[in-house]
Amino acid sequence: MRYVKLADTQVPAIGQGTWYMGEDRGRRAAEVKALQQGIERGLTLIDTAEMYAEGGAEEVVGQAIAGRRDQVFLVSKVYPHNASRRGVPAACERSLARLGTDCIDLYLLHWRGQYPLEETVEAFERLREQGKIRRWGVSNFDVDDLRELHEPACATNQVLYNPAQRGIEFDLLPWSRSHALPTMAYCPLAQAGHTLLKHPVLAEIGERHGATPAQVSLAWVTRDQDVIAIPKAVSPEHVHLNAAAGALTLTSEDLRAIDRAFPAPTRKQHLAMV
Repeated sequence: MRYVKLADTQVPAIGQGTWYMGEDRGRRAAEVKALQQGIERGLTLIDTAEMYAEGGAEEVVGQAIAGRRDQVFLVSKVYPHNASRRGVPAACERSLARLGTDCIDLYLLHWRGQYPLEETVEAFERLREQGKIRRWGVSNFDVDDLRELHEPACATNQVLYNPAQRGIEFDLLPWSRSHALPTMAYCPLAQAGHTLLKHPVLAEIGERHGATPAQVSLAWVTRDQDVIAIPKAVSPEHVHLNAAAGALTLTSEDLRAIDRAFPAPTRKQHLAMV
């Protein structure tokens, strides 16, 4: 497994996402077990948000990390409509209760909303001083947003990124790298129903390495030292494959083939979000 420095901590380049978890109580046991299996396989970064199932995903994470909190780097996100001076601490307390912990390792603003960034940052800093969070960051910020934020204390920017969605490579990723700001990639395997994992080029590369197209996509997303992928998995097989993708290194020939199949952007693109 490759590692990335995030918020002054070495974390695995492949973590675990929880979007859509917590929506069906009948699946909760399987979701909890999947997260625990991921932790055991080294996928110790877990990303969640108060938005996911309106707190349900945080409850799933809380169950999964009970008794093993010290093994996990925990990330959660606050709704923009809760990102006020008073709303942030209240939302954080609710998240802490659902997660069953007294501190979140990294707390993100899910996307920009009505409240000034200065107000949100002030609330984040108070939480950090109180020991409720260790670091804070943002999500779905483009270059102009990060320039306006102008905060070296920001630990990461979480954005959509996969071979079929490469818009951030034109300016956002280079800007982030020039400011030593790690990137967290959500939907690194695209969304359910997307044709990405059915693409013949990913299948051919996978065949050469004895890997699946999904593993090729994860290896591609994390090919550099400053990007962390957070795929979601519920089945034991997918958890195992995601963890194993951390050992897959693509060749220059593989990377050229992916560039031909999914060309890099040649101009500024609107920041993609889902």
